[in-house]
Amino acid sequence: DHGHGDNLALAFWMNAAFAVIEVIGGLYTNSVAILSDALHDFGDSLALGSAWFFERKSKQRRSETYTYGYKRFSLVGALINAVVLSVGSVFILIEAFERLLKPLQPQTTGMIFLALLGITVNGAALLRLKSGKSISEKVISLHFVEDVLGWVAVLVGSIIMKFTYAPFIDPLLSVFIAVFIVSNIYKNMKGAFQIILQGVPHNVSEDQVKSELRKFAEVESFHDLHLWTMDGNYNILTTHIVLQSPLEIVALERLKSKIKANLKKINIEHATIEFEVKGLDCGDAHEH
Repeated sequence: DHGHGDNLALAFWMNAAFAVIEVIGGLYTNSVAILSDALHDFGDSLALGSAWFFERKSKQRRSETYTYGYKRFSLVGALINAVVLSVGSVFILIEAFERLLKPLQPQTTGMIFLALLGITVNGAALLRLKSGKSISEKVISLHFVEDVLGWVAVLVGSIIMKFTYAPFIDPLLSVFIAVFIVSNIYKNMKGAFQIILQGVPHNVSEDQVKSELRKFAEVESFHDLHLWTMDGNYNILTTHIVLQSPLEIVALERLKSKIKANLKKINIEHATIEFEVKGLDCGDAHEH
C-alpha cells in the first residue's frame, strides 16, 4: 500500500519540476505547444498532490463516521485530476486557436531538445505508475501515456518545422493534444462515476457470482443480490441465500466459509450473507 503513495509522490515531484522547465523552455522557443503543456502540467501537479493526499487518506482504518473505511476517498483525487485536466485543456485550445490565426515559427532546436526530455521524464513516471492498482493511479498513468504520445508528436512536428517553414504545426499539435486529453478524461471518468453510483465492478460480474452460488447443493435459490466496489479493487457483495433444508449452526458457518472462499477467487473481498430456509424466506422475488 505504501508503494501506491510513493508512486504518486514521485509522479508529483517529477511533474512539478518538469513544468518549471517547460515554462522556461516554452518562452525560450516561443512554442505555444510547450507553453500550453506547461500550464497543463502545473494543473496536473495540483491534481497529483491531491491524489497523493487522498490516496494516503484512503488507507486509514474505518471509523464511526465511515464504517467501510476511507477507500473511496481515492476517488476524490481522481475527480479533481479530471477537472483540472479539463480546465487546462480549455486554456490550451484557446491559446492554440489564437496562434493558428497568427502563426509564428518557434525555435525548433530547443523544441527538439525539450521533446526528448519530455519523453524521458514522462516515460519514467509512466513506468513507475503503470503497476498501480488504485483508480487514481490508473487515471494518472493514462495521463502520462498521453503526455509521452504528446511529446512524440511535438518531436515529430519540431523536426518538420526545422527543415520547412510551417509555423501552423505548433498550435495544431496543441489542438490535437487537448482533444485527445478531453476524450480520455471522459472514458476515465465513466469508471469513476460507476463506482460512485455503486455499479457492478469491472473485474467481476453478477453472472459469475450466481454461478459460484449455484455450485453448492445446499443452496435452493438466492435473491437481494447486490454487488459494488469501494474503490475499483475492494469489491463487496450482499445477498440472501435460501437453503434446501435447515442446517445446524456449525454446518451453516462451514457453508458460509466455503461460499466466501469461492467468492474470494472471483475478486469479492467482503461478502455479507443472510441465510433463509425454504418456505420461510423473506418473501422477495427469487433469482435462481
